[in-house]
Parts: sequence; structure tokens; C-alpha cells
Amino acid sequence: MNPDSGDNNILVQSATVDLGENFPEFAKTNIQRIAGKYFGRLSMGSVHVTREGPTYRCTVNMQMGAIKVMTGEAKDKDLYTAFRAALQKTAKQLRRTKRELREDKGERTDKDMLLREATRSRAPQRAADNAGLPMNDESDYRAAAE
Repeated sequence: MNPDSGDNNILVQSATVDLGENFPEFAKTNIQRIAGKYFGRLSMGSVHVTREGPTYRCTVNMQMGAIKVMTGEAKDKDLYTAFRAALQKTAKQLRRTKRELREDKGERTDKDMLLREATRSRAPQRAADNAGLPMNDESDYRAAAE
């Protein structure tokens, strides 16, 4: 996937920190790389950086298609390290979501067979019990309850 194809969907911002020219490009490239790895099409991505004393707090939000927004947050004294840690947390959420959505989970045939056998054995018995009774007659239900 071309990193420049979805740059307009990625917002890199900070109210208090001067990010320079390199960090926004670094962030956009890495977010596109992660997006291409897990689901392909990035709907929205954002990076917000704040300064808290000597550390940077970096928050990464990513949304892929109709999946909910995944968020990762990290703090570190180095801006790039904080971003990488937050991106790793977001990538872990995307990886787990993709694993849940995959259809290659094996079915338990033994469980299915037991359920089918149980319903087959009860069905003829119920039909025999209800053979001579009229359906939906309140007097029959009251007599059976007494």
C-alpha cells in the first residue's frame, strides 16, 4: 500500500509541542504500514501529542472500515518512543479484532452430533404423548395441570 494514498485520513497534531517536519511524516508512514498489515483500508487515523513535564504523552486512534476506533496511549521522555509504544498498543487491538473476525475457526463436530442425537430421541416421544390431544384447547391444559 502506498503511504501517500491515505495521508488525508491521518491527522497528526499537538497544541503544545512543535512536532517539526519529520515526525508527522514518520507517524503517517507507520500508521499506513500498520493499516495495510491488518485490514488494508484506513477510514480515520489520528495522533495527538502533549507534553507532561519531562515526558511526552502520545495517543494514537485508528478506525478501519466499520470496526470501532482502536486507541493506544503511551508516555515516554522521547517523542518517537512514545509514538511507537502507542502504535504497538493500537496494532495489538487490531490484531486481536482481526483474529476474532476470521472464519477459519474449527467447528466442534462432536458437540453438534450430541445435540442432534438428543433432539432426535425426544421428538418421537413428544409426538406420541400429544397424539390424541387437540391443540390450543384451554380445558385440556387445565385438566393436565390438576
